[in-house]
Amino acid sequence: MPVTISPGKNVLADWRDIYWGQPFGLDGAAHASIAAGAAAVDAIIQAGAPVYGINTGFGKLASVRISDDNLARLQRNLVLSHSVGVGDYLAPQIVRLIGALKIASLSHGASGARLATLQMIEKLVALGLTPAVPAQGSVGASGDLAPLAHFVAAMMGEGEFLLDGKAVPAMGVLLENGIEPLALSPKEGLALLNGTQVSTGLALAGLFEIERAFHSALITGALSLDGAKGTDVPFDARIHALRPHPGQIDVANTYRSFTVGSAIRESRGDYSKVQDPYCLRCMPQVMGACLDAMRHAGGILTIEARSVSDNPLIFSNGEVLSGGNFHAEPVAFAADHLALVAVEIGSMSERRSSLLLDTSLSGLPPFLTADAGLNSGLMMGQITAAALTSENKQKATPAVIDTIPTSANQEDHVSMATHGARRLLSMAQNTQTIVAIELITAGQACDFHKPLTCSQPLERARASLRSVVAHLDEDRRQAPDIAAALKLVRDGTLIEAVGREFFPEI
Repeated sequence: MPVTISPGKNVLADWRDIYWGQPFGLDGAAHASIAAGAAAVDAIIQAGAPVYGINTGFGKLASVRISDDNLARLQRNLVLSHSVGVGDYLAPQIVRLIGALKIASLSHGASGARLATLQMIEKLVALGLTPAVPAQGSVGASGDLAPLAHFVAAMMGEGEFLLDGKAVPAMGVLLENGIEPLALSPKEGLALLNGTQVSTGLALAGLFEIERAFHSALITGALSLDGAKGTDVPFDARIHALRPHPGQIDVANTYRSFTVGSAIRESRGDYSKVQDPYCLRCMPQVMGACLDAMRHAGGILTIEARSVSDNPLIFSNGEVLSGGNFHAEPVAFAADHLALVAVEIGSMSERRSSLLLDTSLSGLPPFLTADAGLNSGLMMGQITAAALTSENKQKATPAVIDTIPTSANQEDHVSMATHGARRLLSMAQNTQTIVAIELITAGQACDFHKPLTCSQPLERARASLRSVVAHLDEDRRQAPDIAAALKLVRDGTLIEAVGREFFPEI
């Protein structure tokens, strides 16, 4: 079913569904409030009083009064002058989410945008037409001005759309699809450019990609536990009841469900190793903290996604108030939390892979190969995981603590939320790859315990892995294996194979 965008009502699951490709549409109940907001702008113009962004300049030029016959040109100039983005274009999946978030913000009617403008965004998305939006150029305050300007410029026929990965002039694309270029009404350009939708969209995308890595790492952690013949005692509910962080409790529950019925675990007997290394023993505590942090970030981003974040704001009594909802500080904090989560998931996963390869710790053949020396086995995969783990650590420095004044010191404190959120995508991919390497490593380790088997959920995970990656009998190129395992993680196939009912919700 399509996701319905309703003012102030959408939940995190709605944005997740949209990110992963679900269609969406504006709630018809929002039409009246949108029309009322646009009518309020018309009334302000008729009254003739100076109101920021409607009949004045912008930023440091807010004291300059603009004549009525130049109001449409003012909005057009705003979009053109702010189209200064640089760098690679944002992926269509991200731009699509940004469009949905912009509709959600404008649907409150507090921005003064016309219904037809929101419907144009909806139509472009439905047709698969993606504005070419450069990724760099926003400091995350006064809204994501530059990237949103490129989004709107495409709607006006002045920018570009992405077709087959290439930027092509927007005017021709619009006309070929029977769409009239957008002619901005007073305040509409400002309403479209002011807002945190790019920062929020990037942060939500990062959250959803990290979520895939998190759930997959719960699986690979349990497989590594079986591969190392580790103990399930650290998952005992009584331990976690005495330190009742919700994420810790939920993660311990998941690990308990993954160990029930494992013949490998039961074969431990009175195994002398009563305490496993922390990367196994402390999975509920570390992964639980990650879960709590993701839930916290998800709550912030849910509020932001259903908020109005432009300026000035128009209220039902016709009053217009200037504030600072465009400042993306909440998004920046959420993005920084998620960066830490990406690092910790990957760090724990890499340590578990290393443990399994170390015969002195695992009791398994060196580097999980039966003919060590002649074969290097899985030695090099762990080195790749280590490289990606370290790269993520370097990227995790908080972005929110940095600020550079802009606009002649009018905008003297900025959030840096946009690139703080954008880095999450590369960090998430690194973490997913680290987890994919652990999946290969843990699967190989469990193979050495045949004919003993894991629990039923984990056996389904092993079957999913073996459908695309064969057991390593002798050395071969492993980059294709890593790519195949990464696809299982990234597209959710591994999670679906095990069963979504096992995983705690974000």
